[in-house]
Amino acid sequence: MADESKAKKSGALGEVVKAESMIQLAIALPAGCLIGWLVGHWLDAHFHQGWIGIAGIVLGAVAGFVQIFTTAARFLRSGK
Repeated sequence: MADESKAKKSGALGEVVKAESMIQLAIALPAGCLIGWLVGHWLDAHFHQGWIGIAGIVLGAVAGFVQIFTTAARFLRSGK
């Protein structure tokens, strides 16, 4: 009986972990772009340039994609 309740808890907890991973995938790219743009915009104002904000968006997108691929590979490797 204890094994059944333990299996149910781990199953429910496993579903929560899967949902958290999917939410992380959905947020990674926009968050990376936003953070990159904010840092780039601040550097633009600090150094009186106009191109650093665009570079920040690109670097943020790259960081978001890396996070997506890392999370997806971990999810696929676990086989769940």
